[in-house]
Amino acid sequence: MLIAFPDCTYLTASGLHWNGRVEGRADKTEQALEFVRRLMDADIPQIAIENPVGCISSRIRKPDQSIQPYEFGEDASKRTCLWLKNLPILKPPRGMRVPGRLSEWPAGSGRMVERWANQTDSGQNALSPSDKRAEERSRTYWGIALQMAEQWG
Repeated sequence: MLIAFPDCTYLTASGLHWNGRVEGRADKTEQALEFVRRLMDADIPQIAIENPVGCISSRIRKPDQSIQPYEFGEDASKRTCLWLKNLPILKPPRGMRVPGRLSEWPAGSGRMVERWANQTDSGQNALSPSDKRAEERSRTYWGIALQMAEQWG
């Protein structure tokens, strides 16, 4: 079995807007996509590939599943896609969904939305700029990793 977490730097939707602004970045996206294709085509009976929403979905194929950390007991929102080969859909454990705090967005609209600990009221990631920001944003949440081990292990 292969459970792969390819680097999302050049694949994720939040970074793709830089491809037209930074020379060479679009080439790195193509290289990253080729790496994902090789993972998907690997001669391994069971494969799971995890990545945030990005160009894998539009350039290779749609994911088999989209999950959120809050479905797996985490106080966080980060829509994550899973591309699966010969593996069942990952099931969130019953009763583990963490409700988000209610926030009025847009401000003054009267519309209430859920937000989690890693989000601002507008829904953006709440991490401040730092040397560790990319590392923190890319981490796989414990609740998801635990369910991968329990359900697929």
